[in-house]
Amino acid sequence: MSDSATVESAPPVAAHARGKLLVGLIGAGIQRSLSPAMHEEEARAQGLRLHYQLIDLDRAAQGERALPALIDAARTMGFAGLNVTYPCKQAVIPLLDDLSDEAAAMGAVNTVVFDDRRTVGHNTDGSGWAWGFRRALPQADLSRVVLLGAGGAGSAIAHAVLRMGAGVLVLVDREPERALAAAQSLAARYGAQRVAAEADASRALAGASGLIHATPTGMDKLPGMPLPASLLRPDLWVSEIVYFPLETALLRAARAAGCAVSDGGTMAVGQAVGAFRLFTGREPDAERMRRHFLQLIA
Repeated sequence: MSDSATVESAPPVAAHARGKLLVGLIGAGIQRSLSPAMHEEEARAQGLRLHYQLIDLDRAAQGERALPALIDAARTMGFAGLNVTYPCKQAVIPLLDDLSDEAAAMGAVNTVVFDDRRTVGHNTDGSGWAWGFRRALPQADLSRVVLLGAGGAGSAIAHAVLRMGAGVLVLVDREPERALAAAQSLAARYGAQRVAAEADASRALAGASGLIHATPTGMDKLPGMPLPASLLRPDLWVSEIVYFPLETALLRAARAAGCAVSDGGTMAVGQAVGAFRLFTGREPDAERMRRHFLQLIA
């Protein structure tokens, strides 16, 4: 794979040549995404003209099968890049010419940059989560962290939290074989003593210092709790990735149990900061984007 620093610092040449950047988001059920507003407002603040288009697979009869044609169409229409979300973060990989080291290690892509005739996949999930987590819970104990969800977002966060110095990371997934496969891959990179898989959430949380929730449960269209509220306790911090709604059932239960919490909005902003940088080649104002996000979510 290409060198990560080289790939991620290269601005999309074709985008600048047009004077107006065209970017978008491919995913299912994305009509309430705040990405268009965040990117377009930050572009305006920087004197750029940018249009962010939602490409919702729920409105396509083919669903995920439409992905190859959509990537080709975006390239043909001169898009600078695309964000990619559920259920396409792994399905998009075979359609790309190259991956950043980050995306290759995580096995998932959430940002595609069209660089001349090449399509390069990146992942800002891990860095976006880390940015928000450090901001919300700077003193969090990382001695034993439980990660609920081993899919695309969970994989990216797993790398991020291990790089931040987590002592032990325990993966839990509704598909135990997926958690085990992810744990084995992470152990090969970070050490077997630092990563484990556990089929039962209650056993995983015994003695844990923190919980990261990285599944869609709790979204407006998938309401509910990803685990019993009785497993939460005051000495456990809780990090959520869902931000529609910003106050999920899990966060309400965590606050009621006395847990320190980080909401999903911090990751949403962190992801957008990374994607904006990749799309435009410019450094975004992260705090300005955070303030705008809070205005939108209110």
